[in-house]
Amino acid sequence: MLEDKILVLDFGSQYTQLIARRVRENNVYSEIFPYNTPFEKIRNFDPKGIILSGGPSSVYGKGAPIPDLKIFDLGVPILGICYGMQLMAHMLGGKVAKAAKREYGRAELIIDDNSDLFSGIPPHPPLTKGGSRGGELRTIVWMSHGDRIEKYPAGFTPIAHTENSPVAAMANRKRQFYALQFHPEVVHTEKGREIIRNFVFRICGSKPVWTMKSFIETAKKEIREKVGNRRVVCGISGGVDSAVTAVLVHEAIGDALTCIFVDNGVLRQDEAKKVEGMLKKSFHMKIKYVDASGRFLKKLKGIKDPERKRKIIGNEFIRVFEEEAMKIKNVNFLAQGTLYPDVIESTSFKGPSATIKSHHNVGGLLKKMKLKLIEPLRELFKDEVRVLGHELGMPDEVINRHPFPGPGLAIRCISDITKTRLDILRKADVIVLEEIRAAGLYDKIWQVFAVLLPVKSVGVMGDERTYDNVIAVRAVTSVDGMTADWAQIPYDVLGKISNRIINEVRGVNRVVYDISSKPPSTIEWE
Repeated sequence: MLEDKILVLDFGSQYTQLIARRVRENNVYSEIFPYNTPFEKIRNFDPKGIILSGGPSSVYGKGAPIPDLKIFDLGVPILGICYGMQLMAHMLGGKVAKAAKREYGRAELIIDDNSDLFSGIPPHPPLTKGGSRGGELRTIVWMSHGDRIEKYPAGFTPIAHTENSPVAAMANRKRQFYALQFHPEVVHTEKGREIIRNFVFRICGSKPVWTMKSFIETAKKEIREKVGNRRVVCGISGGVDSAVTAVLVHEAIGDALTCIFVDNGVLRQDEAKKVEGMLKKSFHMKIKYVDASGRFLKKLKGIKDPERKRKIIGNEFIRVFEEEAMKIKNVNFLAQGTLYPDVIESTSFKGPSATIKSHHNVGGLLKKMKLKLIEPLRELFKDEVRVLGHELGMPDEVINRHPFPGPGLAIRCISDITKTRLDILRKADVIVLEEIRAAGLYDKIWQVFAVLLPVKSVGVMGDERTYDNVIAVRAVTSVDGMTADWAQIPYDVLGKISNRIINEVRGVNRVVYDISSKPPSTIEWE
């Protein structure tokens, strides 16, 4: 049982998950609850401190999210961020009003008191030349608000300001309540990590006991107690989440676990061999390989719509997996690589996500086969899963692998899916990855891949006219996949990729590079 935990109350900010991750970076456990979580559940969680997230609402707006007032009587430190700051002021007797000028993006914060929350933050040079406020402690922060504090509550004092916000941070040190108008959790706030660290350690007095080593021992013990002498089945896809899940469960129960790898025909080149070989050779796991590629491709024939592709692949996967799993005697549990963001999304106060990825939806198996779920990663974020994989001794090639979509190459082979088109895409994809690795760029890029477009273009090869396929190369940099910038790959690397694809992949005579960012584009094309 973890003694030191930080609770994050979610008011709808796009950065809420990032707050919890920043806390965990300090080896302190953090969970996210919806803002309207019953007070009893919050009290029973027994947090060392509470963080109120930002959000798109105004405290005076109709239907504004308001938590139980009793949270302020728990006797634990509380940090309000953006909307959380305005909420704290509003609920504790202050006044919030529309700002004369909305403040979005980069801003210069002037720190008036650096005794606790801003402790240890070095000064930043003035943003503007010729600044006359010499000696003031400044730092760069990220603002995103339309309201501001007009009157702070009794017992509070301002501890920082900006040109537009006289109260950009405030504190009630007696009650250990702190509030920030800016977002310390985002990378644009230069010393945001230090601010969160100060809250977690200096103000809350937390101890750094949340480590992957301790997580592994706790998880293995819980899996053993839950499974007993029964059996577990786990579907593996080649992705990081399912592979780490399989290794962790195997560490706990050994041969009582059977993994099923379903080849759906839209995997990357030699995918099945690599994953199966790694799990068998390095971890001596029982793997049941099922080649259902022909079955999937038959179902996908003539299907162009990406959502139909997803549903077909998801539904067929469930059928194949069910058929194979039911051949294993005494199976009582299904292990799944559910991550914490999936859990947060399903319990959000805004309701479950309207669109569930069908290839992950294996809920029908549980009811029909009377299986119980084991989700050992449900407390972890993606980056923590990679750390866990390292702790378990998994190879870098697997745990540092770029995200790969559940529907696989089906949504990178735009329009019709045929074996011929998939073969062209696979060969191009191999070349892209080889050249990116050779250039030392793989670990600096969030995701890179090839896309086969549903258009042909005129070309000239060997003095002859060609009319062949177009490959698009997509590469992005990102922190968490929520936003992404196109990667500025050196021209010489792009040139090698293009030359190799056109020369080595029969049926391609043109390569283009995608320079779109997310938003407005998405990372995948479909």
